[in-house]
Amino acid sequence: MAASPPASGAGPLPPAEGEGAPELAEPGQRLVARIVDTLVVGLPVVMVLREGFPDLSIERVAPPLVAGLLLVYEWIQLTLWGRTVGKRVAGIEVVREDPGRPAVDRRRPDVLRALVRAATYCVPIALRPVPVFGAVAGLFWVVNAAAIYETRLEQSARRRALHDRFAGTVVVRRPAAAADARET
Repeated sequence: MAASPPASGAGPLPPAEGEGAPELAEPGQRLVARIVDTLVVGLPVVMVLREGFPDLSIERVAPPLVAGLLLVYEWIQLTLWGRTVGKRVAGIEVVREDPGRPAVDRRRPDVLRALVRAATYCVPIALRPVPVFGAVAGLFWVVNAAAIYETRLEQSARRRALHDRFAGTVVVRRPAAAADARET
């Protein structure tokens, strides 16, 4: 039985046998992961708000509540495993962007990197109900999505969204066999 990597995210994730440099996640994979994660967190919140608090303005309350829960959801899972439920479904993982380290020596984001990544993604969601900030948040999402495609212009961008760049992370594909071997 293989030793488990440290839960802090400080240790390297051992490469699977015969594994070379990790492939970058495709934008479609990232979208699938994001949809699954948003549904896992957002759907129960909206259902509880609609049923439990029918007089509440769901358009004003749900975005900050979903954003706060999504932040905690992502922060914990990225720190512990480098993946959320959605990323598992999509077959991808978040790893540190360590240019001096071999590509197969992947490391999960540490606590601070995971928090910065999750917060950069979630704060615009929380600000959506605020009139001026809502428009700025919408613009942020356009720029954030466009940043993933910047790799065609700049090779060093490596399909990194703004939240990846701020946190020093990159999203890569993770073969199912490697995922099972590493998590046991």
